[in-house]
Amino acid sequence: MHRAVRPWSLDAYAGNAGWRRTLLGLLVLATASAGAFLMWKVLAANGVNVAEVAFLAVFVLMFTWIAISFWSGVFGFLLGVLRLHPVTLRRRSPADGDVPPLRERTAILVPVYNEDPTDVCARLEANYRSLEATGRIDAFDFFMLSDTTNAEVAREEALAWSSLRDRLQAAGRLFYRRREANAGKKAGNIAEWIQTRGASYAHMIILDADSTIDGDTVVRLAALMEANPRTGIIQTHIVPAGRETLFARALQFSTRMTGSVLAMGTSFWQMGEANYYGHNAILRVPAFAACCRLPVLSGRPPLGGEILSHDFVEAAYLRRGGWHCWMLPELRGSYEEVPTNLLDYAVRDRRWVQGNLQHARLIGEHGLHAMSRLHLGMGIFAYLASPLWLLMLLLSSSLVVDHTLTGDVYFGATRSLFPIWPQVRWPEIHGLLALTGVLLFGPKLLALALRLWSTRNARRFGGRARLILSFLGEIALSTLLAPVMMLFHTTFVAGILAGNAVGWPAQPRGDRGMPWKVALRRHIAHALIGVAAMVTLGLLTPAYLPWILPVVAGLILSIPIAVLTSRRDVGVAARRAGVFITPEEGGSTKT
Repeated sequence: MHRAVRPWSLDAYAGNAGWRRTLLGLLVLATASAGAFLMWKVLAANGVNVAEVAFLAVFVLMFTWIAISFWSGVFGFLLGVLRLHPVTLRRRSPADGDVPPLRERTAILVPVYNEDPTDVCARLEANYRSLEATGRIDAFDFFMLSDTTNAEVAREEALAWSSLRDRLQAAGRLFYRRREANAGKKAGNIAEWIQTRGASYAHMIILDADSTIDGDTVVRLAALMEANPRTGIIQTHIVPAGRETLFARALQFSTRMTGSVLAMGTSFWQMGEANYYGHNAILRVPAFAACCRLPVLSGRPPLGGEILSHDFVEAAYLRRGGWHCWMLPELRGSYEEVPTNLLDYAVRDRRWVQGNLQHARLIGEHGLHAMSRLHLGMGIFAYLASPLWLLMLLLSSSLVVDHTLTGDVYFGATRSLFPIWPQVRWPEIHGLLALTGVLLFGPKLLALALRLWSTRNARRFGGRARLILSFLGEIALSTLLAPVMMLFHTTFVAGILAGNAVGWPAQPRGDRGMPWKVALRRHIAHALIGVAAMVTLGLLTPAYLPWILPVVAGLILSIPIAVLTSRRDVGVAARRAGVFITPEEGGSTKT
């Protein structure tokens, strides 16, 4: 039986994580062991060489990585079927019911850096009016914290802010501040606000320039913080929305369909040691001020200097200070925009690669919680996985080519009257292929099954037929794009390890199409690598070509894929056809 827990409580569940993580660890260990055993049987059938041992080591790392994601998806699916909350394991969320009166003040901070002031103020106005509609606006103030370096943009910011304040008639609730020198970038921007204004507020909600969040969710976040005095962060599940290119629509659909299931599963085992993603979250100001002073890493960028990916580190420092960090995926209305073409998406990742690789210098810091170290390690591995995948492809291809060129060895180094017949472990090969397919596509299939189970749920994605069509389209597109991103990430990692810093430039916004000239310049190397691989393997070992075709096809077609997926008219046509529909627009599409 459940013990009695007061409403709106999260802190009371903080000690329930042990068995959940043990369960996850055992399942991941069993899965990785099964994969390693099958691969070893396949490789060792005719003896093992150095290349095969190296391949097995990389394979085990990658298999363990995808096993964590798979089991998180399974947990999320089961919670969805049983309709249980990932933290409480009850039917009700801690944030359900009427919101109690708010006694403390919360600041909503919007750091900006050379953004379009009109767009930023439009989102702010939407956030303000949504919060005003709840009747709780008196407990909140809004701050635009500008780090803009462009003087013309800064003048437009001040004018747009003044106009917004006049429209909302909220002179005492909306504030604008611009720093002349943006020391510390976004983290320094927020730190400066805490030093000058933070003492007046109990909590702060951080929004990015492209973020929006429903007023009801804002109020519930504040109520949860008041009810849980040992909680330092509550992170919402951020849903991408608002863009119309085919690339963005596919990403929005995938995150909306599968991402929420994975978020439920990770929340189940992360519990009070969840991560922070830098925005669309509420943080306790005194705790943040006491715990989250970021160090400047020794040495020069890219691995030294100011910490770029500050959010993971801030969550780790808060947990080290004894504060709980939660992720509540059931809190709706938390949105952000996404890059609208493949190149902008890769450029954004390039900044994150540098920031996450810096975490290798922090992961061993004294006093960090084991879960915080895991978050930092997973953030690093998220980008190291690409060069490891490339290494696996190179090793496997070299093994196949070597076998094709040398042929089977029937007599070993010692004399023997009888030949050594080559062995092919077909049961193990088929089992390994099946297990790999389940791990890779299992979370997506489980998410699809969960959506198809309910007619009402499927209708939110355009209906069952359109949902299945969108699912298949997203699988095909993500399969083609994966090898391109693999090469992008591998190049980024190599460049950063070679000492090439990338900085943190302003992110492009809006539905940006990619001209053919730009796509040709940025993807010609990918296409040539794909052609070279296909021709070489086709000549040397044609039987292996079908296995590698999904990888080389994405590389060969990278130029037209990059251009066509960046086009807004193609994305709009997909929406009209009912493809890549999300719940925010699904009601307008007939089933």
